[in-house]
Amino acid sequence: MHQQVIPEHTIPAIHTIVWFRQDLRLADNPALTAAAQQGSVLPVYILDDINSGEWAMGGASRWWLHHSLCALNESLNGRLVVLHGDPLQLLPSLAQQIDAQAVFWNRCYEPWRIARDKQIKERLQRDSIALHSHNSSLLWEPWQILKGDQTPYQMFTPYYRKGCLQAQPPRAPLPVPSQLQISKLAMPDAIGAKGIDALKLLPTIPWDRTMTATWNIGEAAALQRLEEFLETGLQGYREGRNVPQRPNVSRLSPHLHFGEVSPNQVWALAQQIGMAQRVEDDLDCFLSELGWREFSYYLLFHRPTLPRENLQRRFDLFPWRNDPSLLQAWQKGQTGFPLVDAGMRELWQTGYMHNRVRMVVGSFLVKNLLTHWHHGEDWFWDCLVDADLASNSASWQWIAGCGADAAPYFRVFNPVTQSEKFDPQGAYIRRYVPELAALPDKYLHNPSAAPADVLSAAGVSLAKNYPRAIVDLRYSREAALLAFKSLRH
Repeated sequence: MHQQVIPEHTIPAIHTIVWFRQDLRLADNPALTAAAQQGSVLPVYILDDINSGEWAMGGASRWWLHHSLCALNESLNGRLVVLHGDPLQLLPSLAQQIDAQAVFWNRCYEPWRIARDKQIKERLQRDSIALHSHNSSLLWEPWQILKGDQTPYQMFTPYYRKGCLQAQPPRAPLPVPSQLQISKLAMPDAIGAKGIDALKLLPTIPWDRTMTATWNIGEAAALQRLEEFLETGLQGYREGRNVPQRPNVSRLSPHLHFGEVSPNQVWALAQQIGMAQRVEDDLDCFLSELGWREFSYYLLFHRPTLPRENLQRRFDLFPWRNDPSLLQAWQKGQTGFPLVDAGMRELWQTGYMHNRVRMVVGSFLVKNLLTHWHHGEDWFWDCLVDADLASNSASWQWIAGCGADAAPYFRVFNPVTQSEKFDPQGAYIRRYVPELAALPDKYLHNPSAAPADVLSAAGVSLAKNYPRAIVDLRYSREAALLAFKSLRH
């Protein structure tokens, strides 16, 4: 892996370094605010593909990161220092070269980042450089919410209702520092747009065209999206969030992951607008979704093996089928079940998938296709712009039935009935599976059951321009339940 060498220059005195990580914003950034109070600030971002190991960012996340860094750099007047390599060497070296008095960062909670940051802290302390860490990405620290016996919660509802909501309320968001002095550093190859371009985060082939048309990226875009959702989508959220074509989903997850907006900002503004609209039930449901995000990080912190090991260890013996051809059909959105195919194509085209559909496609993979949840986890990791180690791992374990507070394994989401219930007019399916657009609603959700004359009239030829169903839903469900029962023995 290429490691950028910091060139030697005559460097003016600089008081502090702020290491941006998953907090690519100026407002409500505790590390930046604290650093600005001590003097001039050198803003730094380091792409670390070394310590991340198998959890280096996937393609869609790297695409988002490029544009997010561009937005941050613009807000910093083009003075963001961008490096690529191992922060264990780069950050202490930079701190020594510029005679920094202190380094500020906001905490990350992925196991590999915790281990790396501990080593960096020790190195900085040996060099007599102060390290100040802050919380900018969670409402409650994972070690703050514990049961009466001081052990971690295992179930979401008591964690959130008895733990979080009974703890100290989330702090109020911070404004952009009023006295932010950005240091100027003579490192032309690492400053601003040149440094960002050197990371080579964008794809070499233009698979990102649809994604570019789908998203606005950066701190300003995140705040605008938050305000638009709360004004137009919070009312009716509890029920509307299940319908892909309704505006009752926030689509804030990538903005939250990259820290373009903080959960404190979301929580505070949602409280303000939700109470003004008098939609307490919808507000409670939306805030509990922020609670699920917190719970995912909580699980990852207390169970660092979450991304790869079943929390319920009996699933270690589960007889997965793992048929490569079935996995490939699922990945390409060619399963013969329109709701599944629409979801997988939305994912590929936009880097995102509606949450209700995520549950359906996840259930279909692990239960109807008997494919290990790791395969779904890995595909989502590469394709999602909101790929988040905590949320991705916890969600796949939940849908597979092997996680904390998981959906019972016998709960199998039927993609046909789910489609009929949540996309009754087929607007979502017709958008992402256009070859079925002319089918009547009655058969749109299950073309394999349509009469030949209906298919012909709609221009649908099964196995030619749309696949036949790759599994029998009833048989595959029974096979999954038999496999689950085998764990008892």
